[in-house]
Amino acid sequence: MIWKVKVRFMTDEYDFSQRKGNSYAKVLKKQITINLSDEIVDYFKSQSAECKIPYQTLIKLYLQNCIDRQAKPKFRMVFIRA
Repeated sequence: MIWKVKVRFMTDEYDFSQRKGNSYAKVLKKQITINLSDEIVDYFKSQSAECKIPYQTLIKLYLQNCIDRQAKPKFRMVFIRA
């Protein structure tokens, strides 16, 4: 028995010329590298163990919370005379 198969390419069936952009593009994340002290990493790791979520997720949530509250950093400038 011989089978005959008709091969059609996707371009014959679908027209992507009117497609819209990626609807998930606004939720894509950008990978960065940041140097944090051991103290900061240890703090978030201990907090994440209590919350049972990954520490990197906890840091992201903390930073998002700062954005939502429009928090401004508070620190004092210390000038040292040379």
